[in-house]
Formats: sequence, C-alpha cells, structure tokens
Amino acid sequence: MPEPDVPELIGSQTSAVGCTTPRPAADPPAPPVSVSVVICAYTEARWSDLCAAVGSVLTQRPAALELLLVIDHCAPLLERACATFTGVKVLANSDRQGLSGARNVGLRAASGDVVAFLDDDARAEPGWLAALVGGYRDDAVQGVGGTVTPHWVTGRPRWFPAEFDWVVGCSHSGMPSEPGPVRNFVGANMSLRRSTLLELGGFSGELGRVGADVAGCEETELCIRAGSIRPGASLRYLPGARVTHTVPADRATVRYFLRRCVGEGRSKATVARLAGATQGLSSERSYLTATVPAGVLAGLRGPLHGQFDGPLRALAITVGVLATVYGFARARLAQLAGAAQLAGARRGGRGGRS
Repeated sequence: MPEPDVPELIGSQTSAVGCTTPRPAADPPAPPVSVSVVICAYTEARWSDLCAAVGSVLTQRPAALELLLVIDHCAPLLERACATFTGVKVLANSDRQGLSGARNVGLRAASGDVVAFLDDDARAEPGWLAALVGGYRDDAVQGVGGTVTPHWVTGRPRWFPAEFDWVVGCSHSGMPSEPGPVRNFVGANMSLRRSTLLELGGFSGELGRVGADVAGCEETELCIRAGSIRPGASLRYLPGARVTHTVPADRATVRYFLRRCVGEGRSKATVARLAGATQGLSSERSYLTATVPAGVLAGLRGPLHGQFDGPLRALAITVGVLATVYGFARARLAQLAGAAQLAGARRGGRGGRS
C-alpha cells in the first residue's frame, strides 16, 4: 500500500533514526516564541490519523521550530514512521511505556521556548499554532490550551451528552466559551513553557494511558503544578486555538463510555492524592454542581422543544456521574487501605527493633 503524502516541515530537521529534510530557500519569519510540537503514537492501527496529525502541524504558519514524533514501544511503527516522514524528529520512547513517559521523552528532546502537545488521532486546524503563541505575551502565563472538537466517524450517538465529551478526549459543554484562566487543559491540545515543564520534572509516571488503557489525568496533575509554580502564575484557555479529534466507532458505545468514566474516577483519585483534594478536585466540584444539573434538566425538558432524545442524554449524564464516582471511591479506598497497611508495617518494624 502506498504511504499517504505528508507535507514537509519548513526548516532543516534530523530524526533520531536518520531521516533528514533540506531547508527550503524561502522561510517565513519566525514567531517571537519558538514552539516544539510533540506527538506521541503507540500503534499502527491509527496510521492514517497519525499522518493527518503530522500533516496538520507541518502546514501551520508560522511554522513550528520542530515536530517531534515519539513512538511508544512499537518497533514496526517506529520503522514505518522513519521511512515515511521527512522534516520530523522520530524518537523511540526510552522511558516508561505509556503516554506520560513518551511525552517526557519529547519534552527532553525539545528545544523550543514552548512545547505543544497534539494527540496522534487529532488534527490541528489552520492558525492553531499562531493562536497558542499569541497567548504567551504575558510572562505570567505558563501554559496555553485550546478547543478540542470531536469528529465522530460514525456520527454522534443520540444518547451521548455534550457534558461528557471529555470521555472521548474533547472539550465538554461546561468549559469556557471565552478566553480566560483555567485550572487545566484537554491533553489533546495544550502547550506549556519548556522551562516550566523542565522545572516541574515533566508528567507524573503514576498517571497517563498505557496503550489502549482508559486511565488519564496526567495533564490535569501537571497543569495544577504549573499553575502554582510561582505567585501569579496562570494557565490560559483560548477557544480559537482549535484541533479536531477523531472519535472512532468503538468509542461511541455505552461500554466504552462506562469504562472511561470508571477510569477517569480512578485517575482523579490519584490526582487528589498527589495535588491535594482542594486543587485536585476544584473543577470537578463546579462541574458536578453546575454543569451536570444543567445538563440533566435540559435533557429532561428536551421533549418540550422537540428534542426527544433529551431524556436519554439526561440518563447518560446520571449514569456517567455514578460510574465516575464509583471509580474514584474504589481507588480512594484502595489508597487508604494501602496507607494503613504501610503504617502498620512501619509500626511493626519499630516494635521489632525495640
């Protein structure tokens, strides 16, 4: 099968496995803030999506300083990527397997003032990079993120509520519609200053997906640390920095919806342990007290306005909340049990030495 055409990145780049691209004669002016874009990939099953993601970055104007593609422990994909992509630094994940490890490898190899992260199944819209760069005019801004819009391959299910688009890695209806400060970004479309990322030590190895696992929240925990790295530090959300995220048929099912909600709850318990419940659950509290009730009420009122699928969405919101709370409670109880066991072992050790 012939490989799809992928545009070349403006500028000379060398991959970790030997791919090179000469610099074109004409190069547009460099942006005031240089950006390294990192894409992480782990499977050949998303090859066409990956090609679209790479191409969407290479055609951004102004251009990125570099595009780093990190292959997460998949030798056939690593070989294929090197043979196909020019103007891209192709790296193998030499860190712990999983999204957090792969992103940290990309971070350590990056040289831009800002490191932007794009998912391998997402496509950056024209002007995405320019919009992100524009958010760094204020030195207090440590990170900038934008909107992630779902592209449902088989169409959005009638029961799937917009309040739960985070299940498929996209912006949900409870997020701001205007530019402003936020606690954290959606992982498919975020950027942070490289100096901040290095100072923080990158993403936590306790969080993040491994392969097709449904866990997450590595970006949430990192953003919490970035937003409090120093007095006055902030993260800025710019809805105009847009990417489109592919949602395949297997993620448009009730089974995936429930698995992802439970996995999110489990991950939130880890975030709360690492960052503290006050910061770790602040956005979740407003989501549960404002976004969720409004969504349920709108769904129940739907038939009055000819939206007869509304009650299905209200039911999905309720079930999704319960599944997420279940995942959180189960993980939290496991944490408490582990802490009690460790405390008992320490007491026993001290008693044995007395």
